[in-house]
Amino acid sequence: MKPKYEKIVLKLSGEALAGEKKFGLDYGVIKEICLELKNLVEIGVKVAIVVGGGNFWRGKTSEAMDRTRADHIGMLATAMNALAVADVLESIGVSVRVQTSVSMRQVAEPYIRNRAVRHMEKKRIVIFGCGTGNPFFSTDTAASLRAAEIEADIIFKATKVDGVYNKDPDLFPDALKYEKISFDEVIDKNLSFVDITATTMCKDNNIPILVFSLKNPKNILKAVLGEKIGTLVS
Repeated sequence: MKPKYEKIVLKLSGEALAGEKKFGLDYGVIKEICLELKNLVEIGVKVAIVVGGGNFWRGKTSEAMDRTRADHIGMLATAMNALAVADVLESIGVSVRVQTSVSMRQVAEPYIRNRAVRHMEKKRIVIFGCGTGNPFFSTDTAASLRAAEIEADIIFKATKVDGVYNKDPDLFPDALKYEKISFDEVIDKNLSFVDITATTMCKDNNIPILVFSLKNPKNILKAVLGEKIGTLVS
Protein backbone atom coordinates (compact mmCIF):
# COMPACT_ATOMS: atom_id res chain seq x y z
CA MET A 1 0.00 0.00 0.00
CA LYS A 2 1.38 3.37 -1.04
CA PRO A 3 0.04 6.33 0.94
CA LYS A 4 -1.06 9.45 -0.88
CA TYR A 5 -0.09 11.56 2.15
CA GLU A 6 3.21 11.10 3.97
CA LYS A 7 2.66 13.40 6.95
CA ILE A 8 -0.77 14.04 8.45
CA VAL A 9 -2.41 15.79 11.37
CA LEU A 10 -5.45 13.91 12.60
CA LYS A 11 -7.95 16.04 14.51
CA LEU A 12 -9.88 13.83 16.94
CA SER A 13 -12.82 15.33 18.77
CA GLY A 14 -13.36 14.45 22.40
CA GLU A 15 -16.84 13.22 21.48
CA ALA A 16 -15.28 10.64 19.13
CA LEU A 17 -13.33 9.17 22.05
CA ALA A 18 -16.51 8.82 24.13
CA GLY A 19 -18.30 6.73 21.51
CA GLU A 20 -21.94 6.06 22.30
CA LYS A 21 -21.34 6.91 25.96
CA LYS A 22 -21.28 10.64 25.02
CA PHE A 23 -19.16 11.38 28.11
CA GLY A 24 -15.78 10.14 29.28
CA LEU A 25 -13.78 7.51 27.41
CA ASP A 26 -14.80 4.40 25.50
CA TYR A 27 -11.64 2.30 25.35
CA GLY A 28 -13.14 -0.07 22.79
CA VAL A 29 -13.67 2.83 20.38
CA ILE A 30 -10.23 4.27 21.13
CA LYS A 31 -8.57 0.91 20.45
CA GLU A 32 -10.29 0.62 17.06
CA ILE A 33 -8.94 4.06 16.14
CA CYS A 34 -5.47 3.23 17.43
CA LEU A 35 -5.28 -0.01 15.45
CA GLU A 36 -5.86 2.01 12.28
CA LEU A 37 -3.17 4.49 13.35
CA LYS A 38 -0.78 1.58 13.83
CA ASN A 39 -1.45 0.58 10.21
CA LEU A 40 -0.49 4.08 9.09
CA VAL A 41 2.83 3.96 10.92
CA GLU A 42 3.57 0.54 9.44
CA ILE A 43 3.19 1.85 5.87
CA GLY A 44 5.48 4.81 6.60
CA VAL A 45 3.04 7.62 7.35
CA LYS A 46 4.16 10.26 9.86
CA VAL A 47 1.23 10.86 12.22
CA ALA A 48 0.44 13.71 14.59
CA ILE A 49 -2.82 13.95 16.51
CA VAL A 50 -4.62 16.94 17.98
CA VAL A 51 -7.31 15.99 20.49
CA GLY A 52 -10.34 17.93 21.65
CA GLY A 53 -11.86 17.80 25.11
CA GLY A 54 -15.61 17.94 24.56
CA ASN A 55 -16.21 14.53 26.13
CA PHE A 56 -15.24 16.09 29.47
CA TRP A 57 -15.68 19.86 29.16
CA ARG A 58 -16.74 22.55 26.73
CA GLY A 59 -15.53 26.04 27.60
CA LYS A 60 -18.14 27.80 25.45
CA THR A 61 -21.02 26.20 27.34
CA SER A 62 -19.69 26.72 30.86
CA GLU A 63 -22.34 29.39 31.50
CA ALA A 64 -21.31 32.05 34.02
CA MET A 65 -17.69 30.97 34.42
CA ASP A 66 -14.98 33.34 33.25
CA ARG A 67 -14.20 32.33 29.64
CA THR A 68 -10.44 32.29 30.12
CA ARG A 69 -10.65 29.97 33.12
CA ALA A 70 -13.23 27.80 31.37
CA ASP A 71 -10.89 27.39 28.40
CA HIS A 72 -8.03 26.48 30.73
CA ILE A 73 -10.18 23.68 32.15
CA GLY A 74 -10.85 22.57 28.57
CA MET A 75 -7.11 22.39 27.94
CA LEU A 76 -6.76 20.02 30.87
CA ALA A 77 -9.54 17.88 29.38
CA THR A 78 -7.58 17.57 26.14
CA ALA A 79 -4.50 16.52 28.11
CA MET A 80 -6.49 13.68 29.71
CA ASN A 81 -7.62 12.54 26.27
CA ALA A 82 -4.08 12.73 24.89
CA LEU A 83 -2.78 10.53 27.70
CA ALA A 84 -5.62 8.04 27.20
CA VAL A 85 -4.93 7.70 23.48
CA ALA A 86 -1.21 7.38 24.17
CA ASP A 87 -1.85 4.61 26.67
CA VAL A 88 -3.88 2.58 24.16
CA LEU A 89 -1.31 3.12 21.40
CA GLU A 90 1.47 1.89 23.67
CA SER A 91 -0.60 -1.16 24.66
CA ILE A 92 -0.67 -2.27 20.99
CA GLY A 93 3.04 -1.66 20.44
CA VAL A 94 3.07 1.81 18.92
CA SER A 95 5.73 4.27 20.03
CA VAL A 96 4.12 7.57 21.05
CA ARG A 97 4.90 10.89 22.69
CA VAL A 98 2.50 13.39 24.24
CA GLN A 99 3.38 17.07 23.96
CA THR A 100 1.35 19.81 25.61
CA SER A 101 1.34 23.55 25.04
CA VAL A 102 0.73 24.08 28.77
CA SER A 103 3.65 22.94 30.89
CA MET A 104 3.02 19.71 32.83
CA ARG A 105 6.45 18.12 32.75
CA GLN A 106 5.60 15.26 35.08
CA VAL A 107 3.12 13.80 32.60
CA ALA A 108 4.06 15.10 29.13
CA GLU A 109 6.77 16.82 27.12
CA PRO A 110 6.41 20.54 26.47
CA TYR A 111 5.53 21.31 22.86
CA ILE A 112 8.75 21.84 20.91
CA ARG A 113 8.35 21.89 17.15
CA ASN A 114 11.74 20.39 16.22
CA ARG A 115 11.39 17.65 18.82
CA ALA A 116 7.93 16.76 17.51
CA VAL A 117 9.27 16.51 13.95
CA ARG A 118 12.16 14.33 15.15
CA HIS A 119 9.76 11.99 16.95
CA MET A 120 7.76 11.57 13.75
CA GLU A 121 10.92 10.82 11.78
CA LYS A 122 11.58 8.03 14.28
CA LYS A 123 8.13 6.55 13.54
CA ARG A 124 6.59 7.80 16.76
CA ILE A 125 3.08 9.17 16.82
CA VAL A 126 2.97 12.60 18.46
CA ILE A 127 -0.17 13.68 20.31
CA PHE A 128 -0.63 17.40 20.91
CA GLY A 129 -2.67 18.34 23.98
CA CYS A 130 -3.90 21.63 25.46
CA GLY A 131 -4.78 23.21 22.11
CA THR A 132 -2.70 26.26 21.32
CA GLY A 133 -2.17 26.94 25.04
CA ASN A 134 -4.26 30.11 24.74
CA PRO A 135 -7.90 30.75 25.64
CA PHE A 136 -10.39 31.76 22.93
CA PHE A 137 -8.75 29.44 20.36
CA SER A 138 -10.34 26.13 19.45
CA THR A 139 -8.59 22.79 19.03
CA ASP A 140 -9.40 23.06 15.30
CA THR A 141 -7.22 26.16 15.26
CA ALA A 142 -4.57 24.19 17.18
CA ALA A 143 -4.69 21.51 14.49
CA SER A 144 -4.18 24.07 11.72
CA LEU A 145 -1.33 25.73 13.65
CA ARG A 146 0.50 22.48 14.35
CA ALA A 147 -0.03 21.32 10.76
CA ALA A 148 1.60 24.51 9.49
CA GLU A 149 4.47 24.23 11.96
CA ILE A 150 5.37 20.61 11.19
CA GLU A 151 4.64 21.08 7.46
CA ALA A 152 1.93 18.42 7.28
CA ASP A 153 0.50 17.44 3.91
CA ILE A 154 -3.10 17.52 5.12
CA ILE A 155 -5.40 17.72 8.13
CA PHE A 156 -7.84 14.86 8.64
CA LYS A 157 -10.87 16.04 10.58
CA ALA A 158 -12.51 12.84 11.76
CA THR A 159 -16.00 13.62 12.98
CA LYS A 160 -19.51 12.25 13.40
CA VAL A 161 -20.57 13.57 9.98
CA ASP A 162 -19.35 12.07 6.70
CA GLY A 163 -18.37 15.39 5.10
CA VAL A 164 -19.23 19.05 4.69
CA TYR A 165 -22.86 19.94 3.96
CA ASN A 166 -24.57 23.17 2.97
CA LYS A 167 -26.72 22.83 6.12
CA ASP A 168 -27.04 20.51 9.08
CA PRO A 169 -27.89 17.03 7.67
CA ASP A 170 -29.33 15.96 11.04
CA LEU A 171 -31.96 18.71 10.82
CA PHE A 172 -32.46 18.97 7.05
CA PRO A 173 -32.96 15.76 5.02
CA ASP A 174 -32.35 17.71 1.79
CA ALA A 175 -28.88 18.90 2.91
CA LEU A 176 -26.32 18.82 0.09
CA LYS A 177 -22.94 17.19 0.66
CA TYR A 178 -19.89 18.62 -1.07
CA GLU A 179 -17.24 16.29 -2.51
CA LYS A 180 -14.83 19.20 -2.91
CA ILE A 181 -15.06 22.81 -1.83
CA SER A 182 -12.64 25.72 -1.66
CA PHE A 183 -11.70 27.65 1.46
CA ASP A 184 -13.16 30.79 -0.13
CA GLU A 185 -16.51 29.05 -0.59
CA VAL A 186 -16.43 27.82 3.01
CA ILE A 187 -15.89 31.37 4.21
CA ASP A 188 -18.48 32.88 1.85
CA LYS A 189 -21.14 30.31 2.74
CA ASN A 190 -20.25 30.49 6.46
CA LEU A 191 -19.96 26.71 6.75
CA SER A 192 -19.03 25.85 10.31
CA PHE A 193 -17.26 22.47 10.16
CA VAL A 194 -14.24 24.29 11.64
CA ASP A 195 -13.97 27.81 13.00
CA ILE A 196 -13.03 30.74 10.78
CA THR A 197 -9.56 31.10 12.33
CA ALA A 198 -8.65 27.53 11.42
CA THR A 199 -10.10 27.93 7.94
CA THR A 200 -8.11 31.09 7.27
CA MET A 201 -4.88 29.59 8.61
CA CYS A 202 -5.21 26.53 6.40
CA LYS A 203 -6.00 28.70 3.39
CA ASP A 204 -3.00 30.96 4.02
CA ASN A 205 -0.66 27.98 4.41
CA ASN A 206 -2.17 25.89 1.60
CA ILE A 207 -3.04 22.97 3.89
CA PRO A 208 -6.07 20.98 2.69
CA ILE A 209 -8.59 19.53 5.14
CA LEU A 210 -10.34 16.21 4.56
CA VAL A 211 -13.55 15.89 6.57
CA PHE A 212 -14.91 12.37 7.01
CA SER A 213 -16.83 10.14 9.39
CA LEU A 214 -15.06 8.25 12.16
CA LYS A 215 -18.00 5.90 12.68
CA ASN A 216 -15.90 3.48 10.63
CA PRO A 217 -12.30 3.89 11.85
CA LYS A 218 -11.05 2.19 8.68
CA ASN A 219 -11.84 5.49 6.94
CA ILE A 220 -8.54 6.79 8.34
CA LEU A 221 -6.53 4.34 6.23
CA LYS A 222 -8.81 4.90 3.22
CA ALA A 223 -8.17 8.63 3.51
CA VAL A 224 -4.39 8.18 3.64
CA LEU A 225 -4.50 5.96 0.54
CA GLY A 226 -6.41 8.65 -1.35
CA GLU A 227 -9.74 6.87 -1.66
CA LYS A 228 -12.75 9.11 -2.26
CA ILE A 229 -14.40 9.65 1.09
CA GLY A 230 -15.77 12.68 2.88
CA THR A 231 -15.21 16.22 1.65
CA LEU A 232 -11.89 17.73 0.56
CA VAL A 233 -11.50 21.42 1.42
CA SER A 234 -8.61 23.05 -0.40
